[in-house]
Amino acid sequence: MKFNRSTISNILFFGFIIFLFTPFGLGTRAKLTQGVAYVRTLVFSPSVEKSEERISLDTYNVNLKGLVSANDINLKDLKGKVVFINFWATWCPPCIAEMPMIKSLYTDYNGKIEFLFVTNEDQKKVKQFYTKNNYNFPTYNLISKLPKQIDYTTLPTTYILDKNGKVALFETGAANWNSDKVKQLLNDLISE
Repeated sequence: MKFNRSTISNILFFGFIIFLFTPFGLGTRAKLTQGVAYVRTLVFSPSVEKSEERISLDTYNVNLKGLVSANDINLKDLKGKVVFINFWATWCPPCIAEMPMIKSLYTDYNGKIEFLFVTNEDQKKVKQFYTKNNYNFPTYNLISKLPKQIDYTTLPTTYILDKNGKVALFETGAANWNSDKVKQLLNDLISE
C-alpha cells in the first residue's frame, strides 16, 4: 500500500485524537508527542518562499545574549549572510524531535551560513540538554524586541533569512531540516 501525503496526514490526525483521549502520565504523553512530531518531520519539509515574495524585516537591530558556544550578537552584524534562526525550548517535544535533523544540517552548513538557536531558558538547563544529547549549537537568549516579520508564538518556529534580510523560509512546528529541498534553498541563497 502506497501512502500519499493526505493519507499520512489523516493517520497523524486520528493518532493525535486517540492520544488526546488516552489517559497517560505526563512523561509518556511528552514522548508520544515527540514521536508524532518526529514522524511529521519525515513527511513534511518546510515550504520555501519565492524570491519575489520574500518579505523584508522592519529592523535588523535585534540583540541576542550568548548562552552556549556563542558570544553576544546583534542580528544587524549578520546582514549580508544567510541566517538560520530556530526558536525552541528543552521542554518542547516537537523541538526535540527536529533536533537530529537540525544537527545534520548544522554539520553540513556550519561556516557557510549563520545558525542562531534562540530560547528563553537559562544557560544551565540548555547545557544539560546539549550534553545529554551531544549537541553544541550556538544558542542565545533574546534581549530585545523582534521585528514582527520574525516574531513567534509557537515552538518550534524557524526562519531562514537571505543575505538581504528577507524571509526566505518560515516554518512552525517540527520539520525535516535536512531535506534536499532545504539544502537546495540554502545552496541557492549562499550563491546569490
